[in-house]
Amino acid sequence: MATNNQIDVLVYGLGAIGSFYAFILSRSPRVRLSVIARSNYEPVKAHGIVMNSENHGQHVVRPFRGKSRQSRLPEESLRLEHMVSPIAVFRSAAEANMKFDYIICTHKAIAQDAVPAQLAPVADEETTTFVIIQNGVGNEDPFRARFPKTTIISCVTWTGGVQPEPGRFAQIKSEDMQVGLFPNEAADHLVEKRRLDEFASLLTQGKTVFQVVPNIQVQRWEKVVWNAAWNSLTTLTLLDTHSWLDSSADATPLTRRLMKEVIDVAKKCNVPIEYELIDRLIAKIRALPPIGSSMQNDYKAGKPMEVDIILGTPFKKGREMGVPTPTLETIYLILAGVNLRLMKESQL
Repeated sequence: MATNNQIDVLVYGLGAIGSFYAFILSRSPRVRLSVIARSNYEPVKAHGIVMNSENHGQHVVRPFRGKSRQSRLPEESLRLEHMVSPIAVFRSAAEANMKFDYIICTHKAIAQDAVPAQLAPVADEETTTFVIIQNGVGNEDPFRARFPKTTIISCVTWTGGVQPEPGRFAQIKSEDMQVGLFPNEAADHLVEKRRLDEFASLLTQGKTVFQVVPNIQVQRWEKVVWNAAWNSLTTLTLLDTHSWLDSSADATPLTRRLMKEVIDVAKKCNVPIEYELIDRLIAKIRALPPIGSSMQNDYKAGKPMEVDIILGTPFKKGREMGVPTPTLETIYLILAGVNLRLMKESQL
């Protein structure tokens, strides 16, 4: 845990989003950064995270215990404006042998129920704060079940980026995030607010775009309306967003029905979002260049997809509460079957 005003931060999941927020948090002089990397462990351990950002420039976050190394990668021709040395790179939480003040969860939300137990060795229920930066709804529930006293900060990011090869991250101009507390009636509200304020101060020092919001579930459900449509439909069709919408006269009405059903469930969960969101999201996607989706990319790569957290949770909540979701049900069940095959092939 932190001493002398330092804050121990662990980033769990070092894909594109995890790499970006590892960089952002590393900019605070108070942060002692550690990361858990899995498929990209070897290049990150050897060379660090190489980031090329349209907003923040070119940087390297280097994994190294002790004094910072300022050497440039032998093959690297870019000018490094910022170099950071995380205190450690781990393959798993069990290797860390310490507790952290903040655990930043940026892993793909697959088999989410198993993750809190995996992170238990590095979490102190009284002093650790979990920060969940993921797609989907219901992401916080397994953490609350495992850590009933722990502060949970929930985040919705609209930051665009890719990891073209392990350890290398490219961020496009899109950058925004909403941040808020996942309520805990049993907790000390002043402590929860202090931890939220402290995390917000780290983001401010990192010079990223974000807003603290009073009810983060509004933003979570708004984004899941977006993801439920574009992730699923681009994956099932293997088309980009514009090609899908232009594929037939019925494509846009089906998309609108899917979005409406997710909003129906959100409203039944007492999340105050309105149906005019559908018009805004359709207009927003039309204003963007044609795009695929992260789910489509995972499918093409033969990787498990975030089907349950994006589609399954709204469908199951709707079924529990008697909300009809025929379009959502059909798309979810088909994608769940496809995902089962991918998970078996990946041995997950």
